[in-house]
Amino acid sequence: MKRLWIVVFWILTLTTFDSFSQKSEYVWAFGDSAGIDFSSLSNPQPIETGMRSRGSCVSIADTNGNLLFYANTRASTPGYTTVVYDFQNHLMSNGINIAGIGWYRELIIVPVIDSSKKFYLFSVDDNINIGLYYSVIDLNLNNGLGEVSRKNVKINSLWIASINGIKHANGRDWWIFMRTTQNNYDDKYYKYLVTPIGIDSIQPQPIGTGSGTAFIEFKWNKRGDRLAMVNFDGLIELYDFDRCSGMLSNPVTVRQQVMVSPVPCLWSCEFSASGNFLYVSASPSQPDSNRIIQIDLRNYPNQIVQDTLYSVYYPNYTMGALKRGPDDKIYVSCAYTVAGNNYPYADTMYNQYNMNLGVINSPDSLGLACDFQPWSFYLGGKRTYWGLPNNPDYDMGPVVGSICDSLSTGIASINDTKGVIQKLFPNPNNGAFYLELKQTFSEEVYAELYSLQGQLCARQLLDNTHYTTAIRFDAVPAGVYILKLRSPTSNLGTMKVIITK
Repeated sequence: MKRLWIVVFWILTLTTFDSFSQKSEYVWAFGDSAGIDFSSLSNPQPIETGMRSRGSCVSIADTNGNLLFYANTRASTPGYTTVVYDFQNHLMSNGINIAGIGWYRELIIVPVIDSSKKFYLFSVDDNINIGLYYSVIDLNLNNGLGEVSRKNVKINSLWIASINGIKHANGRDWWIFMRTTQNNYDDKYYKYLVTPIGIDSIQPQPIGTGSGTAFIEFKWNKRGDRLAMVNFDGLIELYDFDRCSGMLSNPVTVRQQVMVSPVPCLWSCEFSASGNFLYVSASPSQPDSNRIIQIDLRNYPNQIVQDTLYSVYYPNYTMGALKRGPDDKIYVSCAYTVAGNNYPYADTMYNQYNMNLGVINSPDSLGLACDFQPWSFYLGGKRTYWGLPNNPDYDMGPVVGSICDSLSTGIASINDTKGVIQKLFPNPNNGAFYLELKQTFSEEVYAELYSLQGQLCARQLLDNTHYTTAIRFDAVPAGVYILKLRSPTSNLGTMKVIITK
């Protein structure tokens, strides 16, 4: 009977978690008072919001697609520019003076694990208060309207260019990724793992081509097993991605970056629902053409075909973000410009360019059959700039059959008792790493490696006379594991280990 209740408990847990995510991305808020409600996927409707942003914006809805809250940064204002709005389009209680700067990809909302009413708002400031921050939004407060209950907790002091997130392979936890502008040509992806215990820093991964510009965007495909990155200097790169370990691999450069003027000015990217096609927008910083580029990945990586689907001369407007909607169409933002300055729009500045989004209606069709229609989605009299919501895929489920798809012994139980372990490095690793301990021992001590299902995978007797000891688990396949340090009489510590091959 006890075993039956355990099974029922986990079924209810998984059902509750999955149901929370069913329509969490069905409401977008962006631009100048603009928004879209996707409750009817066949007929999305424009809505009015309190948004006032040319770029960075995020929003999240509940199980039924009802808006919960949204946030944006304000351009041209140094310092703490992020603001949070409740679902009634009012400033949320304590929802001002949050770290952030008004560019384009500096915000992301992630649920606090095992809570349907609390959320992390990650924000980036790359101006005065450089670094990554998080604030906590608690919808239990203020009669359900919510309140920012914790604000501006600094995580690092990196000069971050872009941030995004994706669900862990267990379908519950979250990976937070970022690229930095700490140094030009930085090729590192910086990572954090959000679990029920909190926010864990993961060792950054150097991979791919270092970006020569701070203007970067990266996105995952719908399956979550591939990532695309573009930058303003024309770089397009693709990587394989393991949602279990959080590791990128097999970088493929589709297009090299250009280090002399004029640069290609690539702005944004988005995968079609199948992942067979990647779309890239180009938005020139000097007289040139705005472009929509389709990249055919059906024979990837053996043959990658690029085709410019749409091109129009610069002066009146410039293209911005691409984002796949819940209806699997790709929406294209654009901004009307006058002498290079358009924020904020003048009260009289309303036209077809800033009152509509473009739409790629059939992104999984080759060439012109993808049916890109510029300025075809009317925003109900509201206006857009360059940004669209930087919302991750809240609906992404677990990778069934992965070593990480078990929640019963999942990551929630890891890192809670380091014990005598001072440090484990490097992590991630290839199965070879070091343990730095707080003490030596007179008795035998073993390092034991367990899968997330609780299976013992490897065991090694430690050199118990030194504070630092080498561990080698070369035969263990890639994945996330639990390392337990044991003596004959006690458990001396537990840590998460990410092994890559």
